[in-house]
Amino acid sequence: MKKVTFALVLFFITLSHAFAESGYRLWMRYDPISDEGLRKQYQSSLRGIHIDTVSATLKAASEELAMGLSGLLDKAVVPAGTANFEAGSLIAGTPASSVIIKDLGLGARLTAVGDEGYLITSLVHQGKPITVIAANTDIGVLYGSFHLLRLVQTHKPLVKLSITEKPLLKHRVLNHWDNLDRTVERGYAGFSLWNWHLLPGYVQQRYIDYARANASVGINGTVLTNVNANSLILTEEYLPKVAAIADALRPYGIRVYLTARFSSPIEIGKLKTADPLDESVKKWWKDKADEIYRYIPDFGGFLVKANSEGQPGPQNYGRSHADGANLLADALAPHNGIVMWRAFVYSHEQPEDRFKQAYNEFKPLDGQFRKNVLVQVKNGPIDFQPREPFSPLFGAMPKTPLMMEFQITQEYLGQATHLVYQAPLYKEVLDADTYTKGKGSTVAKVIDGSLDKHTISGIAGVANIGDDLNWTGHLFGQSNWYAFGRLAWNHQLAAEDIANEWTGMTFSNVTEFQASLREMMMKSRENLVNYMTPLGLHHIMGWDHHYGPGPWIKDKPRADWTSVYYHQADEKAIGFDRSASGSNALSQYSPQVAKFYGSLKTCPPEYLLWFHRLPWTHKMKTGQTLWDELCRRYQMGAESMDPMIKGWDALSSYVDKERHKQVSMLLRIQKDEAWWWHDACLAYFQSRSGLPFPAGVTPPKESLQFYETKNFHFVPGI
Repeated sequence: MKKVTFALVLFFITLSHAFAESGYRLWMRYDPISDEGLRKQYQSSLRGIHIDTVSATLKAASEELAMGLSGLLDKAVVPAGTANFEAGSLIAGTPASSVIIKDLGLGARLTAVGDEGYLITSLVHQGKPITVIAANTDIGVLYGSFHLLRLVQTHKPLVKLSITEKPLLKHRVLNHWDNLDRTVERGYAGFSLWNWHLLPGYVQQRYIDYARANASVGINGTVLTNVNANSLILTEEYLPKVAAIADALRPYGIRVYLTARFSSPIEIGKLKTADPLDESVKKWWKDKADEIYRYIPDFGGFLVKANSEGQPGPQNYGRSHADGANLLADALAPHNGIVMWRAFVYSHEQPEDRFKQAYNEFKPLDGQFRKNVLVQVKNGPIDFQPREPFSPLFGAMPKTPLMMEFQITQEYLGQATHLVYQAPLYKEVLDADTYTKGKGSTVAKVIDGSLDKHTISGIAGVANIGDDLNWTGHLFGQSNWYAFGRLAWNHQLAAEDIANEWTGMTFSNVTEFQASLREMMMKSRENLVNYMTPLGLHHIMGWDHHYGPGPWIKDKPRADWTSVYYHQADEKAIGFDRSASGSNALSQYSPQVAKFYGSLKTCPPEYLLWFHRLPWTHKMKTGQTLWDELCRRYQMGAESMDPMIKGWDALSSYVDKERHKQVSMLLRIQKDEAWWWHDACLAYFQSRSGLPFPAGVTPPKESLQFYETKNFHFVPGI
């Protein structure tokens, strides 16, 4: 048995080096620790792995620990059962799988961590010092195993351990906007992971590695298909293929979800209607759910985009979003499935400020949804802009569980050519105070259910993953996948600490290196905001593909698909008045938030033009005019790229040549595009204001007409 296991360990170590410096291994890099003294300390503390692999999940935990520790400690660490162990052993399991864990008397501590949590603790058992990973369930053991590996990867001490962990959110889900033809909407990392043509017979190793990566940060669900859904995914042609993916992901605690096209009863069911109150439609969805669960017993449920951007929905039949969601919820309920019903809606008929429309549609429905429905709300009221205020729906629907939707893929953040660490963006939203139940009513407390005592909770991230060798196109896109998972598990973590973890696991734990790279990452999002959308500007990107600047965009099928709708710049002023004198969108927030953003004395400059229309000559708190401040922000953003490039170049001795070169080339593209944004936006806004550029601001290189007439073919992201 030991010979077979050792061979398996060697196989995995060899496999981990097969894509050695491409970025394929993500943050799960188990290369030997170079500090010999530290490595020997770990070798002494982790002499062997003792885990009874009575399930596929415990087997996955055992293999991950063996591969990780054998690589990190540069010494084969072979798994064995828990019957015999020595001092310095690692014991992992549940009271049900391990007699030792059962005998340790951890019952009260284990009760506190629930179904997915775990303990990592240093104990003495039978006179021998041991390290214990204990959980109530096998998946908790797997999560704890990845945590222990993270401690070793980041060179943390393993003495006197007393770690208690459990997730703060129940459903932690990636949303893949992947089409059945393998194109990816707003995807910038190649084609879809899911090779439908070869499934179910051929299950790629990449699916297993995808599962490992998600489990390592606690992500426990994945929606395989685009929200702009295709009914074919629900047919007998595709369900066996979905089942094959589900089988591959299951040992890692990941449940599979699908997007449901509301008109499926017509398109594949041959009904004449999809009316959610029609009995034949109800039966069709019930039968379809039963069929799916025969293929996938732990199917998670449906994600739905309805009556939004041309997608069919219950409003086609005069019904509400609650009617539509409840139809699917009732079909899934016998199987413990859930519905994630998106609140990204804006009416074709309503001339109302788009900022207000999701609130206007969903707020009146509070309390009308079934218990297994989560309303999935984008972080901001428009559409994943570089900076948005939090959506006013958070805190406005206390009787309905709300699920956060972040966008990990960088549709509006430079796509896959810009280094933008998004954890500060996520934290900015999660920590925002809604004041709906007094001070401290943060968005995080809304979505984790603690504010309104909900038992169901969730968070979704629109994935940035494709079949590129490094998974995310830009190597630093991996940091956003990692950060999303870590914050989905524990939204109280600091963005700086997550950056430290990721840099240590992905590159190096040298203090000077980490400090320099962390600073670069923490500044990256604000730099981008400055060269794209400073002072609260928003939605001024290129038409349709959203690549590059486009503040001049106008005369499109919908006013709110244009840029001029949002910035409203003319010779006198700029900005969208959402105060009581304008659209009054601020009234959708609590009085405290409305007052804060509504007053020019307290509104932060970062949100100024989100809520106020102001003359170009308005005096800012800096003493500068609005025009001068806007110009200088664009200048500051563009100029931020030189220090970033210089800083990355200075770190070359800490990073392998291949990955360093990848990032270096992209940083130089980012610099060119930052100056493109600077030049195009300043050229346009000067054409509105008629004012001269302030001293120190570089004039645009070309005419406004040059930028307006730039044309692009085959921009990624369909």
